[in-house]
Amino acid sequence: MAPITIYTDGSSRGNPGPGGFGVVLMFGGHTKEIAAGYRLTTNNRMELMAVIKGLEALKKNHHPLIIYSDSQYVVKAINEGWLNNWIKTDFKGGKKNKDLWMKYHTLSKQFSITIKWVKGHADNPYNNRCDELATMAADGKNLLVDVGYEKPL
Repeated sequence: MAPITIYTDGSSRGNPGPGGFGVVLMFGGHTKEIAAGYRLTTNNRMELMAVIKGLEALKKNHHPLIIYSDSQYVVKAINEGWLNNWIKTDFKGGKKNKDLWMKYHTLSKQFSITIKWVKGHADNPYNNRCDELATMAADGKNLLVDVGYEKPL
């Protein structure tokens, strides 16, 4: 079965500062782009938010997924087992973004996911497009509130 390909990127203007994410989903000759901006957030949150929003946009979960991210934080947390350890220890030691990591963890159980690192700001047109979407969203008007960052539980 052919995989669904998802490219993701996050951006913030300052860290923390206004931020945004961009996603490009591709399957069977179709492409969909998603982006949103937040008034106060971090780069890592936007990198992870992009992956989450890409997963949330999928209507079916029976296709395998290949997700490309230029975030070592996201890719290593998933591929090297950091996330599983953070969950086991309830994110002790100041591990950040628990709200988003738990959302990703729950969503990821519905899919067969392979996540791969891609060099950012290089020659990959899909990663570059995600970067454009993320930075345009961060620079946009009517920015959303990143509740998990601004008003954590």
